[in-house]
Amino acid sequence: MRTYPQSTRSRALRTAVATVAASAALGSVLVTSPAAATVTAAESEPGSCKISDDPSWSGWTDHAQLGATLKQIEKTSKGRVQVEVAGRTTQGRELWAARVGTGPRVLMVTSAIHGNERTGTEALIGILKELGSGSGPETAELLSKVTLVAMPMVNPDGGELNRRINVRSWDQTVAQFPQLAGAPRAWYHSLRGDGIDQPGYDLNRDFNPDLNYVPRASDLPGTQTDAGFFLSPESRAIRDTYVKMRNEKGSVDAFIDLHHMGPCESITGGPQDGKLISVSLDYPPLGVNDGAKYKKQWPKLDQDKSRRYALTVANGIAGAYGEQSRLAAVGRYLHPDAREYAGQGRSAFALNGTGTVLFEVRGQQDDLGQQQRGMFVQSVRTGVESLMTGLATGSADQVDGDDFFKLPDYGWETTAD
Repeated sequence: MRTYPQSTRSRALRTAVATVAASAALGSVLVTSPAAATVTAAESEPGSCKISDDPSWSGWTDHAQLGATLKQIEKTSKGRVQVEVAGRTTQGRELWAARVGTGPRVLMVTSAIHGNERTGTEALIGILKELGSGSGPETAELLSKVTLVAMPMVNPDGGELNRRINVRSWDQTVAQFPQLAGAPRAWYHSLRGDGIDQPGYDLNRDFNPDLNYVPRASDLPGTQTDAGFFLSPESRAIRDTYVKMRNEKGSVDAFIDLHHMGPCESITGGPQDGKLISVSLDYPPLGVNDGAKYKKQWPKLDQDKSRRYALTVANGIAGAYGEQSRLAAVGRYLHPDAREYAGQGRSAFALNGTGTVLFEVRGQQDDLGQQQRGMFVQSVRTGVESLMTGLATGSADQVDGDDFFKLPDYGWETTAD
């Protein structure tokens, strides 16, 4: 559950944003996003420090609408976009994976693993529509070099309750894994979440770099710095999709995990000093910068690759909006050296050799007005498309990963992704 710092800094947005080129900073635009929403000076700044006492998801795509939309995209694309059910939640909802492109480089993107974090879902819908129906040579070139696998809503049970965690009791877990009978509950299993009296897991702690791992009673309850246990069907579906693509293509080059953060964080230093952050980015939270303590067991870990990919995203957003735009207020996610989350999906996949990037959009869905929502969705879309372009052109492999550390910091953030 999110918490907020005391800062309530907010300003009016004084500039309007026009047509956005997905990756202008990379020198080769393969996908062009539609025009971003225009905001007048009367509008509050995107994701301002407004905190609703009655959170709502009005205007956001829900699970049923997502299913219908993906079906229509698949039909309109004449099979270019392929949609499959990668798994089902405890409550029986489909977990969809949509695939487009035939290229050797694989980008996998997940959204809404925390059920109340939704800009990524909307951004992925837009990308899939564009790639499914685009007829220009740039789109054809991109799809010949990159395969995109998008899972736009991987925690729909939590999403239906507008909360962070999923819905799954410990008894249901033990029923599926009887070897856990009598063991303590996993540390990331909660009896209630966001004020709702239903148990569930923080799915973004339920991953293990051993992709064949089977839950063991002796490993429970575990700690924050440990790998997770694949106790929920959602995390297993994400893992299975990753393994499927790795087996088919030889590797998954990049993985993006789309999240939200608190609405009140401000950039510190540089030309954006004092502006509310739009997006923060991170490489895997696996200790000191090179992840040295993991290398012996997981020699494929390449933290610099993850930083190169995160920097490619930042460069793409800055190039699309202009460095002075408030939407280009991109920073490094709070990442102390001692911050360890080995059970996150991005950590598990990084330990298997994938370059992984965390997106954190400022403000939850109930903090965003309609125009604000459109602008942040566009920013996420631009970032994802920037990495796609960077993988296709090879430019994402050529940037200096150390330059990631030149991205600005921001005010204290109190919510773990």
